[in-house]
Amino acid sequence: MTKTLMSTVAALAISATAAMAEGETVGFAQIGSESGWRAAETTLTKQQAEERGYQLQFSDAQQKQENQIAAIRSFVAQGVDAILLAPVVATGWDSVLEEAKEAEIPVVLLDRQVDSSEDLYLTAVGSNLVHEGEVAGQWLAETVGDKECRIVELQGTTGSSPAIDRKTGFENAIKGHDNLEIVRSQTGDFTRAQGKEVMESFLQAENGGKDICALYAHNDDMAVGAIQAIKEAGLKPGTDILVVSIDAVPDLFQAMAAGEANATVELTPNMAGPAFDALEAYWKDGTMPEKFIQTESKLYTQSDDPQGEYDRRKDLGY
Repeated sequence: MTKTLMSTVAALAISATAAMAEGETVGFAQIGSESGWRAAETTLTKQQAEERGYQLQFSDAQQKQENQIAAIRSFVAQGVDAILLAPVVATGWDSVLEEAKEAEIPVVLLDRQVDSSEDLYLTAVGSNLVHEGEVAGQWLAETVGDKECRIVELQGTTGSSPAIDRKTGFENAIKGHDNLEIVRSQTGDFTRAQGKEVMESFLQAENGGKDICALYAHNDDMAVGAIQAIKEAGLKPGTDILVVSIDAVPDLFQAMAAGEANATVELTPNMAGPAFDALEAYWKDGTMPEKFIQTESKLYTQSDDPQGEYDRRKDLGY
């Protein structure tokens, strides 16, 4: 009897929160669609908003901070109820976040951090980006063992928190392994095309690729582009050059199933679910969430049914 009553009360509380949130307008300042992962994040955010009855005002910044700042100012002018921001770089947000704060519009950061005071945003939802890099580096160190390994690195967008933190984490993990050395490192801007282009230059500079033991890419899309470059150079990706990257997108699982990539660290694209949960609690009674809501960073290798993972993810909007 008590259980039933408690269940009824809980159900009423949930429906009341949902009813209150119904019709709320949320602005989403997205970086762009530079990668399959980013496209999936956008798809899932739109799905989550629709399921919860929100009006989502979406803005694609095409990888330009000035476009994101203009979008946030537009959201503030419209008087939206909340703003989601996936910041293209970490710096330069203070003024526009101050404007949102003055308008009493809560801002939630998705999957990236900013170098601003914590009181300028409600919370940040994301992976521990340093940890992601550490997981990738630990996998490579264990896989290579004592063998000499010259590593080339495809960095993400210069100045972005994933590029900074994934580099830091990877370097932390290989520190103390004197046989592991990053010999070349350059930005591929998180895109497949740039990943291919930069990898081509790495291959040329490293004896046609024969002097490269492994590639570490800050995201899977750059890795997929690099895999193409390795194949065109007459080498076998995944065998001649080990490939480890981050995101766990479908195309990388396909490459793993074909033996052309070795490992990926998952970054879930569903950042909106935890973000909306935090907003609903805040809207309901002013509950302040933790400043950082962390998602899991799971390692996948060729032994983790990559074809099955591809099939499970292929319709998520990647």
